[in-house]
Amino acid sequence: MRFALQLSALGFIVAMASCSNKNAGNDWLRADDVHVAVDATFEPIMSEQLQQFALSHPEAQMKELYCSEDSAIRLLVNDSLRTIIATRKLTEKERMVVKSHHLDASQAFIATDAFALIVSKNNPDTLITLEEVKKIVSGEITRWEQLEKGQKKGEIKMVFDHSGSSTVRYMRDSLCSGKELKGNIFAQGSTKAVFDAVKADPNVIGVVGVDWLRGENESALASFSNLDVSVMFVRRDKESYHRRPYQYYIGTGEYPLTRSVYVITTDPRTRSQEKYLFFWLKGQKGQLIFCNNSQLLPMMQVQIKDVTMK
Repeated sequence: MRFALQLSALGFIVAMASCSNKNAGNDWLRADDVHVAVDATFEPIMSEQLQQFALSHPEAQMKELYCSEDSAIRLLVNDSLRTIIATRKLTEKERMVVKSHHLDASQAFIATDAFALIVSKNNPDTLITLEEVKKIVSGEITRWEQLEKGQKKGEIKMVFDHSGSSTVRYMRDSLCSGKELKGNIFAQGSTKAVFDAVKADPNVIGVVGVDWLRGENESALASFSNLDVSVMFVRRDKESYHRRPYQYYIGTGEYPLTRSVYVITTDPRTRSQEKYLFFWLKGQKGQLIFCNNSQLLPMMQVQIKDVTMK
């Protein structure tokens, strides 16, 4: 698998160096500091969440780090920081390492996310099935004409942000039964680079966190038609319809490429700003931001209303 591993390794080294500088003298244990590592696929919505939290807690000193999920979890487990946003809970082995630091992990489900498959506006193929996605990342499908609804010809290339990304892990664990990805798979180094690769090459399928599609919008998108890329329709099985990752279809389960989002903290204190952030994200204020300001589906109950336009 042709991932740019050196980019991921460099990013992890930079992350560790950044945290090491902050940790000098255990400065980061001050109650008002909020050191949090965030899976970069959630940067758009989490930057809003952290900004709103800071406005409500002006004494909080926000020190966020956006990185790959793999890097975030390693930083937490190694006690380089104590709060992360990720798409999975810690494994039992990871929890044992945390306990070796005389800490415990509090883990809370805070939202349901989806990732989008994006293609160039010059690509006529926007329909794909979950089974075809599986075959692309396992190397069984390598060309556009092999797709059931394929209209164009050429080699399929699939690009991710980082080799340690949560989207890569989802593809490997949920679609490939834990086996390494095969085929024309590439890591670009960032989500922005994924968008650039898609716009430059009609043969590329980009994999991005769905909230990145909002751009400068401050609320959930009701349509993807005004984007400078096309968002693919994905069908779960032969009995279902092709769907795009709108909040509604994430909620009904009709859009198949979804995963859970968790906030995890190992901070043992009860009155630190990091612990307040943990409860903010799972509480009403954080949940309303997920609901109204992102493509993610909050864990709280939401109302679905039928609207008739006259």
